[in-house]
Amino acid sequence: MTMRELVDLLNRYAREYYVLDNPTVSDKEYDELYDKLVKMEKETGEVLFDSPTKRVGGEPVPAFKKHRHIERLYSLEKATSFEEIYAFDKRINKDGEPLVYTVEYKFDGLTICLTYDKGRFVRATTRGNGIEGEDVTAQVLTIKSFPMTVSYTGTLEVQGEAIIRLSVLKKYNETAEEPLKNARNAVAGAIRNLDPKETEKRKPEIMFYNVNYMSEGEMHSQTECVRFLKDNGFKVHPFLRVCNGIEEVTSAINEVETTRKSLDVLTDGAVVKVNDFSLRKKLGATDKFPRWAIAYKFEAEEVTTVLKDVIWQVGRTGKLTPLGKVEPVFLAGATVRKATLNNYGDVQRKKVKIGARVLIRRSNEVIPEILGATEVPDGCRDIEKPEVCPYCGSALTEKGANLFCPNKDCRPRVIARLTNFACKDGVNIDGFSEKTAALLFDEFGTDDYSDLYTLDKDKIFALDGFKQAKTDNLFAAIENSKEVPLANFIFALGIDNVGKKTAKDLAEKFVSLSALTKADKDALLSVEDVGEIVAESVESYFKDQANAAEIERLLSLGVTVKDCVPKDKGGVFSGEKVVLTGTLKDFKRDEAAEIIESLGGETAGSVSKNTTLVIAGENAGSKLDKAVALGIKIIDEETFKNLIKT
Repeated sequence: MTMRELVDLLNRYAREYYVLDNPTVSDKEYDELYDKLVKMEKETGEVLFDSPTKRVGGEPVPAFKKHRHIERLYSLEKATSFEEIYAFDKRINKDGEPLVYTVEYKFDGLTICLTYDKGRFVRATTRGNGIEGEDVTAQVLTIKSFPMTVSYTGTLEVQGEAIIRLSVLKKYNETAEEPLKNARNAVAGAIRNLDPKETEKRKPEIMFYNVNYMSEGEMHSQTECVRFLKDNGFKVHPFLRVCNGIEEVTSAINEVETTRKSLDVLTDGAVVKVNDFSLRKKLGATDKFPRWAIAYKFEAEEVTTVLKDVIWQVGRTGKLTPLGKVEPVFLAGATVRKATLNNYGDVQRKKVKIGARVLIRRSNEVIPEILGATEVPDGCRDIEKPEVCPYCGSALTEKGANLFCPNKDCRPRVIARLTNFACKDGVNIDGFSEKTAALLFDEFGTDDYSDLYTLDKDKIFALDGFKQAKTDNLFAAIENSKEVPLANFIFALGIDNVGKKTAKDLAEKFVSLSALTKADKDALLSVEDVGEIVAESVESYFKDQANAAEIERLLSLGVTVKDCVPKDKGGVFSGEKVVLTGTLKDFKRDEAAEIIESLGGETAGSVSKNTTLVIAGENAGSKLDKAVALGIKIIDEETFKNLIKT
């Protein structure tokens, strides 16, 4: 294989991996070819222009040089309500006929402009003031989501948004000496770091969306522009809605608002553009904005506020979690008064102090998280590391960055344990809440799972708030919970490091409770995705005499653990890795998943290169877009219903 052939092959593999999310070779195979190229380059002293060996972090640059863009890079006018979107349409739509618009995600990162000449990459710059930016070529060369060569042979400028995926940021922060506060700051710091090696460590990507300049020829529409970018190997997000009229634009914005919460990328809005470039030219631009585009900004999910105090919560496993009390602030549709930190190590890494101004983030309606301190005025107090449990006074133990209360009878531990046991994924005692668990513990000392099956109905009825109907419902739910699938029972036991998926995997492997309780570490390690820590947790749990006695008592009180019925490997979904998206009319999502799994398939929550089938209901969003981009087979609900009948 010649050097040219090897470079072309490696670039094709890189495009499949970084741009298309659809690799066709293993990392090992790629690395072997890459090493072969490195050796060939050393022996010959030749390095081709588009060699992948150029895309590694080089030596730090002394300073960023200024660069003037060929065409101005405009920022966009902002809208925060549909009234402003309608006003935008009315302002530019003089004929009254519906205009054709495009709607795309507005990514929250750093705008980057790439220049090509004679088909070759020349430089990368930041947007700067739109007229002049900073040359960040050395940093951007470490990013693999754009091509070194393109088919277009004139001078070309393309525009995109540098981003860092939320999952990548989370992984980076787990080992970083100084955690990064959010994805936007993280990517800006990565690109504007003088040392390209630091850029490479943060693993940024670029999502492209615009051809800013062409010396020869021209684009005619946004859809053509996006197609050009895709055809030339630039990474383009698959979400693009073409809308006939402003009503369809508002529907697309609503779709963005719904789907963006499942993305692994930070977004803060939707971008609306006139599709026709000839109309864009007629509309022109103001001193600040193009008249043919507008950005719809969603309500902020990050704000700053003052940390007033920290309390320590104790969970089911005894782990202490610091919860910050903050100055009330409105964020993502709710007034926030509390925000969490992960552990004491998190407090130290984020340099958070009482009295400091902190950045908090809230998404998907979960409790907000403190991302870090933005201002630490004089007089702020350190968050003290507790020595004893704030609830029972037991001396705390320390494991890594976490603190634990070792007392299994500590009130919050018991309440969390009972709540987990009774939850839907556990034995499923319908209507049983954390409040119920607390009441039972406080009134009757209910602290073992088996105690739930020996409750006195008359005593429960005598409690405040428990009238006849509520009491009857509770006892009926307890009785119904006695017949429980093995996977649910495993999850209900609250074994350390065993979540819903692992419980299901263990049930499918060992089939019966008896077989699982006898399994040794080697047998447990044979289960896919079960590693040393999980295997040790499971083995030690069932070897513990107190745990074994509790299970025996549950069984003696009438709890029946149903053996796991092996999947039908010959079913209609045999070998399929299925993702459900959108709203199904005749099935709940978990019901459809159970049917798929009973017929030999596997289900997952997100589309990836391993997905083989997507079942799309109504209002399917980004998962459907990604499936289309990857060429994955897609069926609708009607087809699904016909398949399961056969």
